[in-house]
Amino acid sequence: MSSTAAAPPAASAPGAFTHRQIMTILSGLMLGLFLAALDQTVVSTAIRTIADDLQGYSLQAWATTAFLITSTIATPLYGKLSDIYGRKPFYLFAIGIFVVGSALCAFAWSMYSLAAFRAVQGIGAGGLMSLAFAILGDIVPPRERSRYQGFFMAVFGSSSVLGPVVGGLLAGQDQLLGMSGWRWIFLVNAPLGVAAFLVVARVLHIPHVRRDHRIDWWGAAALVVALVPLLIVAEQGREWGWTSAGSVACYAIGAVGIATFVVAERAMKDEALLPPRMFGERTFSVGIVSSFIVGMGMFGGMLLLPQYLQVVKGSSPTVAGLQTLPLVLGIMSAAAVSGRITSRTGRYKVFPVVGTAVLAVALGLFSLVGADTPLLATMAIMLLFGMGLGLNMQSVILAVQNAVSPRDMGVATSSVTFFRQMGGTLGAAVFLSLLFSIVVGRIATAFTEAQGTSEFQRALAANPDQAQTLAGVTSGGGSLNDTSFLNTLDDALAHPFRVGFSSAMDTIFLLAAGIMVIGFVVTIFLPEKPLRTTAGVQARAEEAGSASTSADGPAAAVAASAPTSTAPVVEEDDDDRRVRASR
Repeated sequence: MSSTAAAPPAASAPGAFTHRQIMTILSGLMLGLFLAALDQTVVSTAIRTIADDLQGYSLQAWATTAFLITSTIATPLYGKLSDIYGRKPFYLFAIGIFVVGSALCAFAWSMYSLAAFRAVQGIGAGGLMSLAFAILGDIVPPRERSRYQGFFMAVFGSSSVLGPVVGGLLAGQDQLLGMSGWRWIFLVNAPLGVAAFLVVARVLHIPHVRRDHRIDWWGAAALVVALVPLLIVAEQGREWGWTSAGSVACYAIGAVGIATFVVAERAMKDEALLPPRMFGERTFSVGIVSSFIVGMGMFGGMLLLPQYLQVVKGSSPTVAGLQTLPLVLGIMSAAAVSGRITSRTGRYKVFPVVGTAVLAVALGLFSLVGADTPLLATMAIMLLFGMGLGLNMQSVILAVQNAVSPRDMGVATSSVTFFRQMGGTLGAAVFLSLLFSIVVGRIATAFTEAQGTSEFQRALAANPDQAQTLAGVTSGGGSLNDTSFLNTLDDALAHPFRVGFSSAMDTIFLLAAGIMVIGFVVTIFLPEKPLRTTAGVQARAEEAGSASTSADGPAAAVAASAPTSTAPVVEEDDDDRRVRASR
């Protein structure tokens, strides 16, 4: 095997990578992940500014929905196709199409064009998210994999902090180098994307033998029919009404799509986009169910935290991003510790079980946070919540990757990502719908209770011009499309609004905690299998060698692929990673 990071492994040692090579490859993968993760948080911070500039405030949700639809649908497609044709070309395609979509978004002239270009971005994002974990599974044995996955967790955590900061900074610039500031939110993806593309193209050399397969076009089409209407109603149902004609039509079309997808997958069998035989593997079944349930509670909690910091505590998006640093520290520290323990002991089940329990406890504690709770206490709970995330996410992916056949690595990894994203989408839709259905009443109640206090009466007398602003809210019929008026209110007059909003959020956090308890119970049934000590590439080579041996004898197996019995195995001691020969 070559000693340089850029050179492909030598034929005599298929699939064996040194620590230096792994870290070089990871630098490209993390850049790709950072692109997708940062883009979501940056855009969510700046979307209101963008919508105002493009004169499409009422259409802003479609920019998010379009991205969500294409990224979700693309995720399982990338997994299956990369198993057949190899990871590298599809990861490079994902980076390229994401950069192209970003450049198009920067020159959008209306919300409709922005939504269309965000859909292009989403096609790339679906591959950036899922293929990174699949590639890691190809180059690192399961026994060592969890410590490297910690780097991915750090990327997700840091993007949640940097996104609001970068988004708020750029969106706040009226002009930057002759263009509106928000357009640079998309343009900054170009240099990052080019760097990621060059690194991956140069260092990612994974041996792959193409297998002849039929493409499951019927399954892919049925998946589109199933997901598009369901994702649309998840995003738009609160505006349309969950029982409106449009919503019911989406439910019906989605149900037909799901039924068609099941029939198509059974007909295609092993050629299917999501082979039915994989559901016979208990680890896979429990893993995706757990990912779906945990995704609901996890994304629901992460969605509400910025709302609490900005609406209740009055922080700007930039400041709110910085205030979530404890969440990132929790993710990074828990992922690093659990990864090292897994590498040393080979045990992993305890971490997703404990992780879901910690998430449930953290969400329960969030339900006790009020408008007057010290920010330091809230940040301490954020740290706990982050630790739960760090313990859970990487361990479930590791368990599923370790349980399935190496030839299904891409499908298995993308399936976990797919179901977690679907759970998060459903959780966000349900939680936001419930929040806005009860928050106006809670705010009205809080104002009723506050009106009898002397402090409120004095503030109202001192600011008679603000009485009209409060009239709609105190009557229980006000609109919450814009909460910026809180910044102009006297603190004593704004406090009841924050109390009511916080009270409504407490109910949502409690619901998310209940869902996480269900996730905890499901995770208990996750089997714990011995972790393989060979990377995905090596394991596939062993499978190919075994198949050739049974068909043509040992000589054919040696001719088909280099002998894995003499392949170096990457091992790490306390000083550095070494490559040793083993039999």
